[in-house]
Amino acid sequence: MGHKITKTKEGLRVPSDPIIPFIIGDGTGPDIWRAASAVIGAAVKKAYGKTREIEWKEIFAGEKAYNKTGEWLPAETEEAFRQYLVGIKGPLTTPVGGGYRSLNVALRQKLNLYVCLRPVKYYEGVPSPVKKPQLIDAVVFRENTEDVYAGLEVEEGSNEALKLRHFLSENFGWDIRKDSGIGIKPISRTASERLVRAAIQYAVKYNRKSVTFVHKGNIQKFTEGAFRQWGYELASREFGDKTAAADKTSNKETENKIIIKDAIADIFLQQILTRPAEFDVIATTNLNGDYISDALAAQIGGIGIAPGANINYETGHAIFEATHGTAPKYAGKNVVNPCSLILSGEMMLEYIGWKEAADIVDESLTRTIAQRHVTYDFARLMENANQVSTSEFAGKMINNM
Repeated sequence: MGHKITKTKEGLRVPSDPIIPFIIGDGTGPDIWRAASAVIGAAVKKAYGKTREIEWKEIFAGEKAYNKTGEWLPAETEEAFRQYLVGIKGPLTTPVGGGYRSLNVALRQKLNLYVCLRPVKYYEGVPSPVKKPQLIDAVVFRENTEDVYAGLEVEEGSNEALKLRHFLSENFGWDIRKDSGIGIKPISRTASERLVRAAIQYAVKYNRKSVTFVHKGNIQKFTEGAFRQWGYELASREFGDKTAAADKTSNKETENKIIIKDAIADIFLQQILTRPAEFDVIATTNLNGDYISDALAAQIGGIGIAPGANINYETGHAIFEATHGTAPKYAGKNVVNPCSLILSGEMMLEYIGWKEAADIVDESLTRTIAQRHVTYDFARLMENANQVSTSEFAGKMINNM
């Protein structure tokens, strides 16, 4: 019988047999879950023998939950993630019509998972649209609770839009076209600072070279611009002995320190194509992070090989997830790429402190792709590829451990 992971002042306390809840997911979810769970289990066994083992606990959300309970996101699922701290999930169907705008967003908001963590790293041999994808090794910290995720809107032509336009005109002198939908996006000091704090702590822990704040503060000075300013202030106040602002110090003063810098979002999207090696840890607002994480993933082979996690570093709660959709037309065909969920499992192992097992997953994936054993999405773009099924790919990875 397994035991719970708990949070202490020092960090996570992880038993040798942690209970970890999982959601299989919809569409291709069962295919990739079978592959990922087999790989994760084999890596743990390879690293620790019989001394450590994950006890998986299935919980439900999405289509499977709706078919079983009539609810897209049962209260028991939220409670399981809350109680056991760390979990993992496959892709979920977004309900059509009423209810949740997104089950993924709902889980993030209910558990206050304020960091969307997206590492982006190239594996040799993966087909890429850029010339030198090996220069990319970045980690995106995307704020997960504000900006468009907490955005409030009124519809064009509605009474609410009329009232808001009138209020803004009377009180602020803002002239907004009559046929406008109107949206408000909040960005707070509280959320910005905890996001930046997590990014810098990560950079310190993993000996990263820089943290870049990506923003649109040249236009939106009191939201995106404030995010940038609060980031610099926090870095100086809380990490002054470990960081140095790139624009305020000489080269000598930045030696052995993490460089804190910023970039305007549109220029940044150009520079990750032209100068990707210059970026390491990236801290950014919600909408910018959405674009950036997918743009970077495209450069290293697509979201099929891009892992993700949603984390609250203060409470310890974390959900690791496949970053792609459900791809229902491929469901049950055992053909899709399981790498996103496998690598999310690697992130999970790293997060709970089982680094040896995480390293085994990474090394095995590197070796398997180098041997050109790949699923159809990569095989069609690679010369001399050995196309394998989802389950066969997992088997090749396990053999390579």
